[in-house]
Amino acid sequence: MNKDQVKGSLKEAAGKVQEKTGELTGNKSQELKGAARQVEGNVQKTYGDAKEAAKD
Repeated sequence: MNKDQVKGSLKEAAGKVQEKTGELTGNKSQELKGAARQVEGNVQKTYGDAKEAAKD
């Protein structure tokens, strides 16, 4: 695993928590920020996966 895979996974998890917190509190802004963070994390993780695959 490389740093992009790890950071991407962490961002995804944090985004899920943030989105769920916003959902539970009725805060649409937090929900949207959480969803955006998940997407950002997924992109970074995918980039890390591609880097790892290119290394092999």
